[in-house]
Amino acid sequence: MHLNRRGFLAFLTSFAACTPNWTAASQFSPNAEQIEQAYLYLLGRLLVLRQEHTDRAGASFSYNQIKYNPLGSADFVNPNFDVAYLEAWVAVDDRTPVLLTVPRIEGRYYTAQILDEWGEVIANINERTFPSQPFGTYALVAPGWQGDLPAGTARIELHSRKAKLLGRVELKDDPEGAVKLQRAFELKTLGIPVILPPPVVPPFINKDLLGVEIFDDVDARIGSAFDVSPVAAQMQQRVRAVAKYASSSVEARSAVDKQLREQVVPQFIEYAFTKSAPYRNHWVGGSPTGNYGSDYLLRTVVNYAGIWANTRDEVIYFVATRDANEAPFNGSNSYVLHFPADKLPQSVVDGYWSVILVSVPDYRVVPNDVKRYNFNNHSNLKLEQDGSLKIAIGPKPVAGMSETNWLPAPDGKPFSLTFRTYVPKEAVKTGAWTPPPVTKL
Repeated sequence: MHLNRRGFLAFLTSFAACTPNWTAASQFSPNAEQIEQAYLYLLGRLLVLRQEHTDRAGASFSYNQIKYNPLGSADFVNPNFDVAYLEAWVAVDDRTPVLLTVPRIEGRYYTAQILDEWGEVIANINERTFPSQPFGTYALVAPGWQGDLPAGTARIELHSRKAKLLGRVELKDDPEGAVKLQRAFELKTLGIPVILPPPVVPPFINKDLLGVEIFDDVDARIGSAFDVSPVAAQMQQRVRAVAKYASSSVEARSAVDKQLREQVVPQFIEYAFTKSAPYRNHWVGGSPTGNYGSDYLLRTVVNYAGIWANTRDEVIYFVATRDANEAPFNGSNSYVLHFPADKLPQSVVDGYWSVILVSVPDYRVVPNDVKRYNFNNHSNLKLEQDGSLKIAIGPKPVAGMSETNWLPAPDGKPFSLTFRTYVPKEAVKTGAWTPPPVTKL
């Protein structure tokens, strides 16, 4: 483009007119809503980073090495005690893929779930989602990787250079067989990948979430993994803007921290278990988890309450923290979960169902003398004479109900229930079926 002198002067005038806007942008002062949105977006990543640091601190941890969890264990919130469980952190680079071997499994539920560093599901390997190759060898590769793979190897491209692998093999009534299959999952690197450590994250627990310190070193925290969310670019810009404002003065940092700790965090915790998904029969759940699109808030809720959630075709989750009268669960009380004969949980799944009791606010299993933490469709539950199912919940067995149907609760302490429906039928997906309310006795 060529400008004459008059046009050039006009251009300079226009340029000068824009300068105040640029100056204003450099002095951006976020409002309360913008601070809240930036925090809730970033918290989703910090929760995954916290889990990576927790896993790395475990005995004999190594990337690309499977941890075959003993039956009845999993060191994260809302564990799954219905399966033989295995997990690993996969790490690749531009030259080094990782090979995953999945054994042939028939007659029981299984999946090899692969998630990215924001908690988004990349793939589930099983006979439903990978019918052309439900078992065998799979190459987990970095984005854009180019190279040759062994014959018969299926390629799965990761979203960044790390991913979480979770394998589940249903126990059914054959735990020894499930463990044998669990041990047949294998990981093998084709070389020695360059593995970067995760960004540093201040220690925090679910009861006391981070405050303004979450905005420290944000470039390292959000730049360490690609986010597939369609709103990632705008939200990350908002995070950086809030971080810049918070570091601009002691007063700004203090104001942001005060808003987070007094408003955003308590409101988020309340929202997570009462309003983040449809609320039916005093259970919150049924939202499409695993892949979240632009709904970063739901992703953060899931990472907070039950990290590594799967897609709704694999499982739909329901969480309850309140009884039929909307009173918070208290382990000093006794409760009953009553399924009518025509709405038994096994009738709405093609896989299996389970219910687990966990503590609040850390959402981990509660030790008890009988070492009973959950029930599922393979538990020795006794039906009522009318064919219905009653599950008793409380500090001790309930009179008039079979002790085999008793789920111990922590005496005098709050608790939460998580109900899982694996390979749910349409009634669960549409909301036509929800667990019944939990009634205080």
